[in-house]
Amino acid sequence: MAYVKENGMAIIEISNLHKVYDNRKVPVRALNGVDLAIEEGEFSAIVGPSGSGKTTLLNIVGGLDNPTHGSVVIEGVEITALPSNKRIEYRLHHIGFVFQAYNLIPVLTALENVMFILELQGRPKEEREARGRALLQAVGLEDRADDRPAELSGGQQQRVAVARALATKPNFILADEPTANLDSKTAASLLDIMAQLNLDERMTFLFSTHDPRVMEKARRIISIQDGRVVQDEARS
Repeated sequence: MAYVKENGMAIIEISNLHKVYDNRKVPVRALNGVDLAIEEGEFSAIVGPSGSGKTTLLNIVGGLDNPTHGSVVIEGVEITALPSNKRIEYRLHHIGFVFQAYNLIPVLTALENVMFILELQGRPKEEREARGRALLQAVGLEDRADDRPAELSGGQQQRVAVARALATKPNFILADEPTANLDSKTAASLLDIMAQLNLDERMTFLFSTHDPRVMEKARRIISIQDGRVVQDEARS
């Protein structure tokens, strides 16, 4: 049964999710019947060792991968049933991503990276720039707007990635190991920024991580092992 807090409203409903990768020798079962519900405004972490299935789960929730069986419904839309082109369109307008490897476009400035997804949406240039500059200010990088990724530290690049993820005011943010490449001080600063954005903008964050620093900040810990949820703990 999917977990929902009393009086809560789930914006993500995950039902009986299975994922099997067939490598032509021995099939690998990455997910094995996951049921979860994520509420609006949560700051939650899916935790587990490497190979537990947490990144696969995040990728399916984000429409980057298909399940073998089961469904993901986001605010009434079953994204796992959408054709590929419709999933791409849905992601563009409703889901923000923060990746471990940053995934910034090297030839674009910090500001242009944040603005890029808004350009894909066809937003006017003035709106794109205003939103981009406001978000860079929110993550403390307004003075680095004209710098390209190679001129920024790892922590600064990840903050640009967070700003980019927030640019379209998505329904929620999926963050896959966002602190894995960061030192302790930089990771703590980034998590503080994301926690504050979660409070200020009522943005839902769902992490996949094995980083204790993320777990300390999360208000809900979902432990996954061998493709199954083995513990689900809400914290005040």
